[in-house]
Amino acid sequence: MARIEFLNSDMIKACNNFSNLDLKKAPTLFLEFYRLTIRVEEQAKLAEELCVGNGGENFSWATEHSERERLWKARHNCWYAVKATSPGKHAYSTDVVVPVSHLPDTIMYCHELAEEMGVPAPIVGHVGDGNFHCFLLSHQNDEVETFRIKDFSRKLALKAQYYGGSCTGEHGIGIGKRELLIKEVGTGAYDTMKIVKKSLDPL
Repeated sequence: MARIEFLNSDMIKACNNFSNLDLKKAPTLFLEFYRLTIRVEEQAKLAEELCVGNGGENFSWATEHSERERLWKARHNCWYAVKATSPGKHAYSTDVVVPVSHLPDTIMYCHELAEEMGVPAPIVGHVGDGNFHCFLLSHQNDEVETFRIKDFSRKLALKAQYYGGSCTGEHGIGIGKRELLIKEVGTGAYDTMKIVKKSLDPL
């Protein structure tokens, strides 16, 4: 398996509108296969059987480049599709990773948290390794909206840590996640990281 990507219903809706697609508004997996000893066709057939056996539907696959591009178009344009839903708003991406065994629970929690906080949360995930993002929008000068989005991100990160994951899957810590990193790795490891950084980047 080369890639396993996930888009939730809200993300599919945004991508349909932005890219003029007609994908069913439902949680959707995008799969890409390596051409190894098992032919791509056999891998796709097996994936379809597994999807259908677990309640999935509308399985579609292709080997031609143009058709593959059509199927992946939604995934590639996620960021721009979400921004287009509210022109003028600032986009913010959350970033967490959890063990794959806890991925469904974490995504369900994300949906529940979004509804509870009144925060639309289109999701895109590189779910083969348990990493996913919510693309959140706010008016940059609206302190209430900005706080709500940061609070949403913090709560989601804490849930990821609860499940044995991390507050960052690929985007790094920056400034906003320092306290979450300390909670995750402990003060000893955190202080060691600061020493290494200072030795390489004293400024």
